[in-house]
Amino acid sequence: MKVFVTGVCGQLGHDVMKELKKRGHTAIGSDLAPTAEIPLDITDAEAVNRVLQEQKPDAVIHCAAWTAVDAAEEEEEKVRAINAGGTRNIAKACRELGCKMLYISTDYVFDGQGETPWEPDCKAYAPLNVYGQTKLEGEQAVAELVEKFFVVRIAWVFGKNGNNFIKTMLNVGKKYDTLRVVKDQVGTPTYTLDLSRLLVDMVETEKYGYYHATNEGGYISWYEFACEIFRQAGYTTQVTPVTTAEYGLSKAARPFNSRLDKSKLVAAGFAPLPTWQDALGRYLKEIEE
Repeated sequence: MKVFVTGVCGQLGHDVMKELKKRGHTAIGSDLAPTAEIPLDITDAEAVNRVLQEQKPDAVIHCAAWTAVDAAEEEEEKVRAINAGGTRNIAKACRELGCKMLYISTDYVFDGQGETPWEPDCKAYAPLNVYGQTKLEGEQAVAELVEKFFVVRIAWVFGKNGNNFIKTMLNVGKKYDTLRVVKDQVGTPTYTLDLSRLLVDMVETEKYGYYHATNEGGYISWYEFACEIFRQAGYTTQVTPVTTAEYGLSKAARPFNSRLDKSKLVAAGFAPLPTWQDALGRYLKEIEE
C-alpha cells in the first residue's frame, strides 16, 4: 500500500512513517519544513492537489496541524488556515483520488464538562478555544468531502520527535525541588509510538468512522501524570496539586474532562494500546538513547 503522510517532522508523523516502512508499505512524507522528503504547505490548495495527484496514494494519514494551544488564541486566522483550510485541501484531493483519509483530531472538540467519557460518535461539540474549534472544522471538512475516512481523536500526546509534557516535567524537575501541576483536568496520555501502530492497523482496513485512541491504564489528572513521571525517572521533585484557576497561566481555556471512551476500537477488532504507565517507562528509555 502507498501511504502519504503529512506533518512528518512532528511527533506523530515521524513515528507513523517508521511504522509504515517497517511493515513494508510505501511511505511518502511531507511537511512544511524544507528538509522533508516532499516540502508541502497544506494551506496551498493548488500545491496539495498537484502533489497528491502526482503521488496517487492509496491512503493519506493527515498528522500536520497547528498544535500550540495558547499561541493559537492570538493567531486565529493562521491556525484556521492550517487546521481547517489545510485539512479541507487534503480532503478535496483525497476525494478526487478516491483514496482513504485518516485525520488526527483531539479531545478539545468537546467542552470538557462533566465526568462521563466522551464517545467517538458523540456530536455534542462545544470547543473552548481556537485550537479545538479549528480542529473540529477540520473534522467536518473530512466527513463532508471524503467517503472513506477515519477521524481519530487523541489526547495528551508524547513522542520522541518533539516537545511534550513529559520533556517539560523532566527539564523543570532538574531545576526545581517543587512544582505546581493542575489536578482538575483529567484524561489519558497517548504515546505516538503505540498510536502509530494503531493508525497503520486502521488504514489497512475499511473500518471507517470516528474513533478515540489513547493508551489504556485509566483516567488521571496532569498532577498524577507528573508524579508518575518523576517516580519512574527517579526524581525527588515534589509536586503540589492545584486547580486550573489557582495555576492561572494559560491563555486558552482547557477542558476539565478529557476522558475518551475507546470501546469502539475493541468492538471494531483493533488492539487497544498498552497502558500509559508502560508507555511512559518505554518512552523514558527511548529518550535516553
